[in-house]
Amino acid sequence: MATVALNPVAAEEKLGKLRSAVAQLDQISENEKNGFISLVARYLSGEAEQIEWSKIQTPTDEVVVPYEALAPPPEDLEATKKLLDKLAVLKLNGGLGTTMGCTGPKSVIEVRNGFTFLDLIVIQIESLNKKYGCNVPLLLMNSFNTHDDTLKIVEKYTNSNIEIHTFNQSQYPRLVVEDFIPLPSKGKVGKDGWYPPGHGDVFPSLMNSGKLEALLSKGKEYVFIANSDNLGAIVDLKILNHLINNQNEYCMEVTPKTLADVKGGTLISYEGRLQLLEIAQVPDAHVNEFKSIEKFKIFNTNNLWVNLKAIKRLVEADALKMEIIPNPKEVDGVKVLQLETAAGAAIRFFDNAIGVNVPRSRFLPVKATSDLLLVQSDLYTLVDGFVIRNKARTNPSNPTIELGPEFKKVGDFLKRFKSIPSIVELDSLKVSGDVWFGARVVLKGKVVIAAKPGVKLEIPDGVVLENKEINSPEDI
Repeated sequence: MATVALNPVAAEEKLGKLRSAVAQLDQISENEKNGFISLVARYLSGEAEQIEWSKIQTPTDEVVVPYEALAPPPEDLEATKKLLDKLAVLKLNGGLGTTMGCTGPKSVIEVRNGFTFLDLIVIQIESLNKKYGCNVPLLLMNSFNTHDDTLKIVEKYTNSNIEIHTFNQSQYPRLVVEDFIPLPSKGKVGKDGWYPPGHGDVFPSLMNSGKLEALLSKGKEYVFIANSDNLGAIVDLKILNHLINNQNEYCMEVTPKTLADVKGGTLISYEGRLQLLEIAQVPDAHVNEFKSIEKFKIFNTNNLWVNLKAIKRLVEADALKMEIIPNPKEVDGVKVLQLETAAGAAIRFFDNAIGVNVPRSRFLPVKATSDLLLVQSDLYTLVDGFVIRNKARTNPSNPTIELGPEFKKVGDFLKRFKSIPSIVELDSLKVSGDVWFGARVVLKGKVVIAAKPGVKLEIPDGVVLENKEINSPEDI
């Protein structure tokens, strides 16, 4: 949250120095320079509006609509084609798979049956276009980190019946905390000197890249924006139909919170508008209340549906002043600051904005190898690029899985499983130490496997472990 509020004279002096330094940076466009300076100016003015806790209201079902209450979409193929012809799909593809030990874009990690996130996204949209004879294009918003690799990867889809467009989000210079000068101005000219300013940047970047105009000229009205690593974020005709019929400019998909999601942003009604409340905006005295599942029952999945004309109107008016998220980092011992924004925070600037409380199946992100274990297991099957949950699982929640650091990188994770265990009846799994899994292992109930330091623990082929704690081969 921006709370730096310098006095206007000091702020103007800092900004003046920064402006001249940024003007010298020839790696970025004028649009990027202006966007960056404007973000820093807002940060220095400390304009973050404090949330008045007593004014927070729980949104009604009129503004956060239960998914079940949405009218069914038309059954007629022609009517469905008309709906889909108004849609474009945009995946946020700026992230690298570094957390999972990969070097390229995260979207090219293999998720299931040899398919990557990107393969599945393409197959899903292809099957829609084929089934309804429509033309839903796919846009990938890359960052300078993923741009070159993605262009190479996308070549393999040239023969598919789907238009794929790529564009880059902004590239902003990291700020040296000590003297507020851009890091590249100090000779850091490589990638380390720069950062992509969060996915809130999707709106100006759509406009600056010319993609927004191109979509509007083809009669597109809505864009469905989602993270490329959320396997549940598929095109939903019920939601699209509802938005077009009710002329909602913005829709955020939310889903019921579980204890695993207590830090996720939530929707509130505030002074008559829907607003995203993030944990960073919550006064310290209310953090526990924010995390409680009783008062704030839903959280943001980052599946967003936005009207394209409304994006154009608001970007042109420079009206999207989303909350600034300061992200301090260190580069080679130098303390730097990245100022970022989140796309969900834009909800309060759009007219007739709503949330839709969707089933948990629409939120299936793969952030770590523990998530990969879920989606590669028998808990899911793959049909036409869609990851479908196994009906044999009676518990609506997924098992909780904690894997030790030995499993953190995708390569190591894959080596340690001869085949992914059956987990349809699993409640929780905790693995630590040097553990290796054989083929056809079945896990049920609560399972804890902890190898003692320096000991290699192998789980034999075909074994069934139910409600067990295993520390040595004798416990199996």
